[in-house]
Amino acid sequence: MRCRDTKKKARGEQTMKVNGVPYRTIWLDEQDDSIVHSIDQTKLPHVFQVEQLTSLEDVIRVIKDMHVRGAILIGAAAAFGMYFAAREAPRGEAGESFLRQSGDRLKAARPTAVNLSWAVDRQLTHLLPDGSHAERSARARETALAIVREEEEACRSIGEHGLEIMQRLARAKPGQVINILTHCNAGWLGCIDHGTATALIYAAFDAGLPIHVWVDETRPWNQGARLTAWELGQHGVPHTVIADNTGGHLMQHGLVDLVVVGSDRTTRTGDVANKIGTYLKALAAQANQVPFYVALTSSTFDWSLRDGVKEIPIEERGGEEVRSIQGWHQGHLVEVRLTPENSPVKNYGFDVTPASLVTGLITERGICEASESGIRQLFPELQD
Repeated sequence: MRCRDTKKKARGEQTMKVNGVPYRTIWLDEQDDSIVHSIDQTKLPHVFQVEQLTSLEDVIRVIKDMHVRGAILIGAAAAFGMYFAAREAPRGEAGESFLRQSGDRLKAARPTAVNLSWAVDRQLTHLLPDGSHAERSARARETALAIVREEEEACRSIGEHGLEIMQRLARAKPGQVINILTHCNAGWLGCIDHGTATALIYAAFDAGLPIHVWVDETRPWNQGARLTAWELGQHGVPHTVIADNTGGHLMQHGLVDLVVVGSDRTTRTGDVANKIGTYLKALAAQANQVPFYVALTSSTFDWSLRDGVKEIPIEERGGEEVRSIQGWHQGHLVEVRLTPENSPVKNYGFDVTPASLVTGLITERGICEASESGIRQLFPELQD
């Protein structure tokens, strides 16, 4: 895996920009299709660096170590991981076994986000039929690129549907700022472009609505303080970073008009797994009559599950993420310890918000109630 600082333009006319230059979060090199580029999110906001991924091992590493993160981006990265697996697979009968094992290794890298297994399984559907090594590689390449295109378009559509909510809020308080609270990073950095929760924020801002975003810091990885704040700043969206436990206070005092978050896995009944701390925001929103929306693409639904609290696997990560924190000091990234050296640590990556606390789901097909019947209205193909 090669790394380099870069200002090279990602191909295509992307909406999101870094220092005025359009970027996707992940893309296939146009001159050399043995290279996939991705933004290293562990160094943001202090260092903007693009990595070059050249193997299945590279993709597994960047997913596991959260160089790429966010449900949609993880799925796209996994699709490219299977593309590399197709290129690396041995010829003959051993190739099928290699592809299945590669898919299992990718799925194990991050267990909660369903987009990862969705992308792997979609690739395997196209790869396991008979074909030459070259044909399999070509199918894997096209499938990965199709996933990127589809997810990018789905996020754009989420912004269009979410704009209706934002316009309704603007009509309810004419001339006043609309205050939005979000948690973690469900922005373009966690997707391909636009984001999910941020898609409606960008759409509202670009439409000229007066908005302001409260950005939860989102310990222990600080995806809000590091990533959401950075990308909102790149786009010029007014925002304020707050400590994770501030949201309830703001809601009590009428300083939040809307809470919108993303999802890593949503059941067919509307239960939502998202970054740890989301459940508490939903409880505070309900207590203060603040609308609580979840924005997601259809690839984030897990149609096989009904009870999110009991059935969604919750990732537990290493304790060092809680014990320490990374920051910028005298021109360098440094890590410092926060806790007593010998204090035990528990690090749950996600929690589940029951559907009863969710005002609605914003998808690329429209907005629906967070219930099986509501979801069926947008996804009538859902089978029992």
